[in-house]
Amino acid sequence: MSLLEKHYTDEHRLFRDAVRRYFAKEVTPKADQWEKDGIVPREAWKKLGEQGFLCPWLPEEYGGVGADFLYSFILTQELARTNCTGFFFPLHSDIIVPYLYSFGNEEQKKRWLPGCVTGDIITAVAMTEPGTGSDLAAMRTTAIRQDDHYIINGQKTFISNGVSCDLVIVAAVTNPKASSPYEGMSLIVVEDGTPGFEKGRKLDKIGLHSQDTAEMAFVDCKVPVENLLGQEGLGFYYLMEKLQQERLVCAMGSQVGAEEALRITIEYTKTREAFGRPISRFQYISFELAKMATEVEIGRAFLESCLIDHLDKKLDVKRASMAKYWICEMLNRVVSQCVQFHGGYGYMEEYPIARMFRDARVQTIYAGTSEIMLLIISRQLGL
Repeated sequence: MSLLEKHYTDEHRLFRDAVRRYFAKEVTPKADQWEKDGIVPREAWKKLGEQGFLCPWLPEEYGGVGADFLYSFILTQELARTNCTGFFFPLHSDIIVPYLYSFGNEEQKKRWLPGCVTGDIITAVAMTEPGTGSDLAAMRTTAIRQDDHYIINGQKTFISNGVSCDLVIVAAVTNPKASSPYEGMSLIVVEDGTPGFEKGRKLDKIGLHSQDTAEMAFVDCKVPVENLLGQEGLGFYYLMEKLQQERLVCAMGSQVGAEEALRITIEYTKTREAFGRPISRFQYISFELAKMATEVEIGRAFLESCLIDHLDKKLDVKRASMAKYWICEMLNRVVSQCVQFHGGYGYMEEYPIARMFRDARVQTIYAGTSEIMLLIISRQLGL
């Protein structure tokens, strides 16, 4: 029995059925075209907003319905089953918008959050720079205050939703003379169309083709001080506070991706014949499928345990990092083997496992690489 089962209500189940029906009609049939186009159209975001599927956790005064995090989990699960993981609305709903809600003032919340719910505002967050990855202390983008504005200069890269976004939360150094790089960093909201804010080229990735990832440049970009998110100098700590949910969201998508890859591979091996019998009947293949099924079950149990802790506001850094590390690595082990069991067909774009294989690879890289997760875990162990 699922650890989460007792946490689901009839409302959760009805919501899941509604999401599943909607995605079957409005997402899955369009996924191939979005992959070819290299972007999910704005219309799809707005339709999602009309259904109440964007940021359902927000309070009613900002356009949401005050739903718990299980609703976000349901949405992420069902998205992973559409073979369109490039539709990055969980990044918007559950990773970026929480910064606006948690650290924004009342004027900022009323100004931006309703549009985030309707799909009229698509968000992005800009941390990574061409010369830095996980090392935020090496950040070079600056935002220097001049009277009632910040002047932002710098470059960002690998920005998800970078083409579509209407506003981006930019991590920048506001105090270059701070005693620590972590003390001089702030978060500033930059709206599309702001003079000096330039969206660069859309990056050509090996996977997640329908997800628009872009470079960004800020050249004497003049932003009102009213767009400062929270307090000046606390940006690094805001990022650290929200990273646990970000890593949990990554683990959620990876877990369901592994389950889907295993499911379609089991179905394939039951119907694909070699030497007069289904290949699932060969001992090596059946044993490897059994091993993968065991790993997937372990991942599900650990993920649900972390989700329960998160619902109770008890999820700690160590367990969130463990979930991000192990489940994302497990996904890549599973999809690689699943491609192998599809034989030559696994290398063909017309088979879903091919896209799953390409899209899975980045899960061990973004939101903190596996190596960074191991570093965090080892430090939490006192090593």
